[in-house]
Amino acid sequence: MGTTTQHDQDDAGLDPREALALLDAERTRTQQRLVPDLRLLYGTWGVAWLVGFLVLWSSTTGRGPLALPPAAGGAVFTGLLVAAVVVTDVHIARRTAGVRGASSTQGAMYGWAWLLGFGCMASVMASAAGAGASPDVLGVLGPAVSGLVVGLLYLGGGAMWQDRAQYSLGVWILLSSAVGALAGYPSNHLVMGLLGGGGFLVAALVVAARGPRSGAPA
Repeated sequence: MGTTTQHDQDDAGLDPREALALLDAERTRTQQRLVPDLRLLYGTWGVAWLVGFLVLWSSTTGRGPLALPPAAGGAVFTGLLVAAVVVTDVHIARRTAGVRGASSTQGAMYGWAWLLGFGCMASVMASAAGAGASPDVLGVLGPAVSGLVVGLLYLGGGAMWQDRAQYSLGVWILLSSAVGALAGYPSNHLVMGLLGGGGFLVAALVVAARGPRSGAPA
């Protein structure tokens, strides 16, 4: 009966360090599949805000290559925002599809927060218009409330997934919204397009540089 050597033991089973590395790699892959892809979300909102707000500014001032009749400009902006909300909600729903427990509940609650936030914004805007708010007041209120909703949701998402980049973007969106409101109508549209939309696109590039599916908590 031969003596068992260390070499035989190593052959018989996986080295503990290798086993831990495999478990860590699998945990990371699972986490990346469940956490939203921020490159997609940031890019979607960046395009929606950059194009949408510049269309509003051009339509209001008659300047720039995106000038449209005011009604058409408003419709384009609304359509872009709705599309961004739908992309966000569908993406989060797909990431959490088939998942049970806390992760599923977390994703569903966050997805509903987007719909509820913008539903509330629509109600506020309709109420302000019904109360006799002037076009200038509505022109300041709409972007400010939109930025408030999006900024707070990204703050919440950053805290939930412990992602400093997402949290920082939320802060930036809130600051952009405040600066835009102070700039007044219609300059606020230009501010929101360049600072807000540009901030989203820069964040998408930063996240992409961190690696694929970098929406995972850091």
